[in-house]
Amino acid sequence: MIAAPSLPTSRRAVLVGLVGQGVAPSLTPPMHELEGARHGMSYVYRTIEVDPDEAGPSDIARLLWAARRMGYDGLNVTHPVKQAVMPLLDELAPSASRVGACNTVVFDGDRTIGHNTDVTGFGSAFDASFGGTQYGRIVIVGAGGAGSAVATGLAERDIEEIVVVDVARDRAEQLAAQTAPLTNGTVRGASSSEMPQLLAAADGVVNATPFGMAAHPGTAFDPALLPAGSWVGDIVYRPTDTALLLAARGRGLKTMSGLGMAMGQAADAFEIFTGEPADRAAMTQDLKELVAAEAAATPA
Repeated sequence: MIAAPSLPTSRRAVLVGLVGQGVAPSLTPPMHELEGARHGMSYVYRTIEVDPDEAGPSDIARLLWAARRMGYDGLNVTHPVKQAVMPLLDELAPSASRVGACNTVVFDGDRTIGHNTDVTGFGSAFDASFGGTQYGRIVIVGAGGAGSAVATGLAERDIEEIVVVDVARDRAEQLAAQTAPLTNGTVRGASSSEMPQLLAAADGVVNATPFGMAAHPGTAFDPALLPAGSWVGDIVYRPTDTALLLAARGRGLKTMSGLGMAMGQAADAFEIFTGEPADRAAMTQDLKELVAAEAAATPA
């Protein structure tokens, strides 16, 4: 009697995409695929390039329809889709509705549900680095999309005053007004010219600008303006050790790199897409290795 051939063990298939402009270099796809492999999944993560002139409501609606028809489980979305996609979704999780932007869309049956894992990713990274303490004043430098996520995450913590600083004062004040209802403390906007006085009395500061990235060298402010015992956080993680963090450490200040937020938003999205717990320690190590490999392959 000839034995029947053994069939391969069935593996759960997951298909996810990243939608936005300039998404090809993103490290999010390999982070998700590596975590999927640890769970024994056939996990495929694709990038979907979208230019600003292709980000109108009808364009995004067609994209969502096509992704569902092609069997996608969900999408991460970035600029220029984060705000534009929101009116097209059936439901918004609190993380997305609070910040007014969505970076994660999950297809749940016939419904589309939007989340913002930038907010939750920053929150978990902040708690791991500086949580469990009441703060007087925290300054956020930059009132763009990243600044919005940082402000929303901080508003949920025990902070007396959040000050949003931007080169465009009106943009800082707009973000402050958006954030104020979310906190028991106070939130206000300020211009960059007020930075020296604000930092001199700050418990901590978060850089939410692109300064520190390879394409934007330099620092958004001088950490020498901060008092002893304060801390510095950065959303930039490529490179991990930005000029700002190196200067802050040189003064003996506590620091938080952008790795925690980057890993946290990816881990939160993975859990939303799959319903499985992410191995955050392993994902952090993956991200460190991906960043190091990228740096090694980049010509000096």
